[in-house]
Amino acid sequence: MVKQELIKRSPLRILEQSTHGGLGKGNIGIIASRKGVGKTACLVNIATDHLFQGKHVIHASFAENTGHINAWYEDIFNELKRRHQLDNAPVIHDDWVKNRIIMNFNLDTFDIKEIEKRIRTLNKTCSFYADTLVIDGYAFDKTSTEDLHEFRNFARELNIELWFSASVPDTDGYFDGSSVPVILQPFLQEIAIIICLQPKALVVHLNLVKDHDEEVAGDPHLKLDPEILLIAEE
Repeated sequence: MVKQELIKRSPLRILEQSTHGGLGKGNIGIIASRKGVGKTACLVNIATDHLFQGKHVIHASFAENTGHINAWYEDIFNELKRRHQLDNAPVIHDDWVKNRIIMNFNLDTFDIKEIEKRIRTLNKTCSFYADTLVIDGYAFDKTSTEDLHEFRNFARELNIELWFSASVPDTDGYFDGSSVPVILQPFLQEIAIIICLQPKALVVHLNLVKDHDEEVAGDPHLKLDPEILLIAEE
């Protein structure tokens, strides 16, 4: 299969159709769930789809060792290559790696201006202009509406899509993946899209609970297979 056909057939096209064309540059999207359900895998799937389209991606993590994140990217690429018998896979992989940067930050000392500074430095010194910024493991229980507003302004200024993962605490007792988690409700004005992950049987369902100006209870009929880390159509 050629790359363009793989892009066309990606299940993330379904997500775009379900969300008025997707997240869009200058906007914030959230993947939310309890811990260990598959938030990072979903973010990597979104980033991977963007990389196949030739876009530039920065993946920011708060893990001390980002080797496992790189391994997830490689596993997903190899699974897609195997499943779809991807033509020119080595060449595509080289471009894919060239267009992706993984950064790590200390969550305890993290400041928004730190990531802004590092991205601007990449722009100036490396001519690396990100289309998508993924921030994995951000502490929404320790942030403020002002912080999210600054992130949104930053995304608009640099013309990037900004995706976060958000862990829903156990104290949010009624959360079932079909509504906006309490932890995110103070920030709804700054967030364009919220997707909640809901484990069912052997897969994880992706539920759309906020779509730009609307709070919805939508089902784009997408699932994450935890065994192979791929988002697929139900």
